[in-house]
Amino acid sequence: MCSPHLLPGGRPATDPRAREETAAAWGVAELPHRYGRDTGQMLRAAVAGELGALVVAGVEAGDLPDPAGAREALDKVGFLVSFELRPSEVTDRADVVFPVAAVAEKPGTFLNWEGRPRLFEAALKPEQMTTRLAPTDARVLHMLADEMDVAFGLPDIAAVRREIDALGAWTGPRATPPFEPSAPLPRPGEGEAVLAGHRMLLDLGLLQEGDEALAGTRHAALARLSPATAAELSLADGDALTVTGPAGGVTLPLRVTPMPDRVVWIPLNSSPGTTGAAPGSPVRVARATDTAEATR
Repeated sequence: MCSPHLLPGGRPATDPRAREETAAAWGVAELPHRYGRDTGQMLRAAVAGELGALVVAGVEAGDLPDPAGAREALDKVGFLVSFELRPSEVTDRADVVFPVAAVAEKPGTFLNWEGRPRLFEAALKPEQMTTRLAPTDARVLHMLADEMDVAFGLPDIAAVRREIDALGAWTGPRATPPFEPSAPLPRPGEGEAVLAGHRMLLDLGLLQEGDEALAGTRHAALARLSPATAAELSLADGDALTVTGPAGGVTLPLRVTPMPDRVVWIPLNSSPGTTGAAPGSPVRVARATDTAEATR
């Protein structure tokens, strides 16, 4: 719960006395002076043996930018704890699995498109349920901290909200964020395109398992090409397009769409199979029948 810019009460993190008081209140020797690891850095550190344990909460390996690297990290880390609602690749590898409450069963906070927090209460109350609800993620973290003799001090959502509110809003200068070096743009050749895509709100994710009515509302998975790129491949709306990457191919109906040329868009995790390619990578694109003949 530590910000590199602001301390409780709105005081700047550069105030030495404020830093000492906050460190003492949180029971640590001193506050960190730099950014912590992001998700990718944590996974790479786990592969390198720099982290002895990982706690993964409600994330599938396929959700991450590098699913293969994530699976390697989950396999190599010394101890793996999973907070989850459904069996997954993470729970299969975990040493300990904690079932946690679903969104409808717990209070929490969403950020809207303007970045404003919007609080919500549990839609399903314990007294309305015939079985005991699973604990919230925050409650499980608090219990783990108790077992490790760490004074987490956040026994419920009300305490979490008070802690966040105490940090206040920061309007001063910000530290320079980490920079990613630019990479050369891919130059797709004949029969190739640059892959684009994103996850749909409803796809083949685990949370729809067992709910056929909800899963039935998914949009049909379609591939998209520009008119010029579709014409190069002699394709029209409704034709079957196969997109092939290092791990295999995905075949979907084509929707010709006004978009950049030599780019193919497909919804991620919305159809059986995988290309094994990340968005921004070159992939092969061809009519499905042409692909089948080429592999005979």
